[in-house]
Amino acid sequence: MNVLEEWTALVCRELGVDPAQVDRDALLDLTKDVAHGVARPAAPLTAYVLGLAQGAGTAPADAVERVTELARNWERATTETLGDA
Repeated sequence: MNVLEEWTALVCRELGVDPAQVDRDALLDLTKDVAHGVARPAAPLTAYVLGLAQGAGTAPADAVERVTELARNWERATTETLGDA
């Protein structure tokens, strides 16, 4: 077991979360795309908001993919928005 697996298992146990519910690779890919496509501090914030939405039962099944796509298109979306102003 590597450090990341051990940490995830420990945090899940502490917070009462089933580790099988944590798609570590998808979350890491998401935060990477947000950090590189939007801004580094946006990555943990995005993960937290996604967690809140999932915990409240409001996140759609494809939430990670949708937010990843938002991050990948961030520059284009902000350019289009500024162009509309």
